[in-house]
Formats: sequence, C-alpha cells, structure tokens
Amino acid sequence: MAGKIAETVKQLIEPTLNDLHIELVDLKYVKEGKNWVLKIFIDSPQGVDLDMCTMVSEKVGQILDEEDPIQDAYFLEVSSPGAERPLKGPEDYKKAVGKNVRITTYEAVNGQSVFEGVLQAADDDQVTVTVQEKTKTKTYDIPVKLIASARLAIIFY
Repeated sequence: MAGKIAETVKQLIEPTLNDLHIELVDLKYVKEGKNWVLKIFIDSPQGVDLDMCTMVSEKVGQILDEEDPIQDAYFLEVSSPGAERPLKGPEDYKKAVGKNVRITTYEAVNGQSVFEGVLQAADDDQVTVTVQEKTKTKTYDIPVKLIASARLAIIFY
C-alpha cells in the first residue's frame, strides 16, 4: 500500500516541481510509531533552504488536498536530501562524477560489495570508482544492474 501511495503522489507532484526547477530526489510514505509520514526530499541547482521547503510543502499540500490520494491521516515533511543524498540511477551517477560516493552491490565485484571512494565515470551500464585502500588506490568498474544502493558520501581519510 505505501509503495502505491508513494508512486501516485510522485506522479501528482513531479510536474509542479519540474515547473519550479526543483528535483524530486526521493519520496517515502512510511509509518513512524502510530503516525504515517509522507517524506519528500528535494534539491535544486541553487540548493535548498527553509523558504524553499515551505513553498514546496504548501504547493504539494494543495495538490494533495485537491486530489486526495491518501485516505489516512499523515504528516507531510519536505526537506533536502542532505550531504549524503541518495543516488537513484544512471542520471544521478553521471551528475556525481568527481564526488565521494558509497556504493553497495547485490553481489561482490572483485571480492568487494561496499565501495567508498571517488566516482570517476558513469554511463547507463557501469560506474567507475577509485577507492583508497591503505597506501594503494584501486579502481573498480561496477555494473549498474548490481548496485543495491548508492549515495554521496563524506569520507574522512
């Protein structure tokens, strides 16, 4: 049920966000304790501040009030995805080239399934990550179809 609601809400609000040049990074409809929460994560080229979150919350609230896709009572949260924003697919990977990332895979690639390093290249089929392992730098080519999760990362050396 929650997945279907999230997909319906995404379809309803994405055109408005696109018109505002705001990217919908992620959307989740989750139960927290006794309450349902609709969490919307946004980004834009100029960044995200409280005013933008408030404006998006108001616009999304209007759309949801008109369309009424959620029958239960819920809380609406709009925020930035934070410094460690999720990367959801090839387009996000391409935008993240040159940045620190953390990627986990469904199965091992060259004996590893967790990669923390710099994303060197990305296309629709594969990403290339350089990882600092003690005194060596290793490069891994990871097929996109094996990526379980990926996000920007703050890496301390």
